[in-house]
Amino acid sequence: MSPIVWRVEHFDEIDSTNTYLKEQVGEEEAEGLVALADFQSSGRGRLDREWVSPPRASLLCSILLRPRLDASQLQLVVAAVALATRTALERLCGLRPQVKWPNDLVVGENKLAGLLAEVVETSSGFAVVVGLGVNLTYEGPEGVRATSVRSETGVTIVARALLDIVLEEIEPRRAQLDSNEGRATLRGEYTRALATLGHSVRVEQHNASLVGVARGVDDAGQLLVEVDGVVRTFGVGDVVHVRPSEVGRR
Repeated sequence: MSPIVWRVEHFDEIDSTNTYLKEQVGEEEAEGLVALADFQSSGRGRLDREWVSPPRASLLCSILLRPRLDASQLQLVVAAVALATRTALERLCGLRPQVKWPNDLVVGENKLAGLLAEVVETSSGFAVVVGLGVNLTYEGPEGVRATSVRSETGVTIVARALLDIVLEEIEPRRAQLDSNEGRATLRGEYTRALATLGHSVRVEQHNASLVGVARGVDDAGQLLVEVDGVVRTFGVGDVVHVRPSEVGRR
């Protein structure tokens, strides 16, 4: 694929970078458009959970990508951006978080970053808007187990500096999304980075809560969980790492 031409639009304040980019997607809008904000008044995560960070305390951005994938493989796009962010943090300040399936970066049990991917249908195929929030100095809302780059390293990072390296790291992984061989390589990196594998997890869905052991990810990046001796595939639902004292609860 040709090199991506990154086009960063910077906002002092916006309701949601994801919402803004979804409104910009059209037949002619090439991938590489990025919305960066100092503050989001309506920031959110999966399941529309509110997440509002003080101004300039986090990297808050959304990235437009147009991979040649089936919509069922959306998790691989999330994986590509999560892995790029992980490597960018290691390059910039030595911090190497793990990935928690499906959409978080964590240090131990504490959330450092979250991602939210949304598909936009067009007549020429679908586009993916990937929202990314990284706690630089903010440690998250009350009641959430979270941490920040500064808390973990003592280093205060400027959001744009981190974004530039994230975009640089996305580019080779974005190219991997377009071929079977590349996706296999990406999936291998993803598997090695996942904190979820080998741990007891609880999968919370709309009508059920299941406990099992995370065993891997499939070709589409969906989580494979062994429940009562049977390996099942999960592409949606919240996955909670279960503490040893909780194993056996349903």
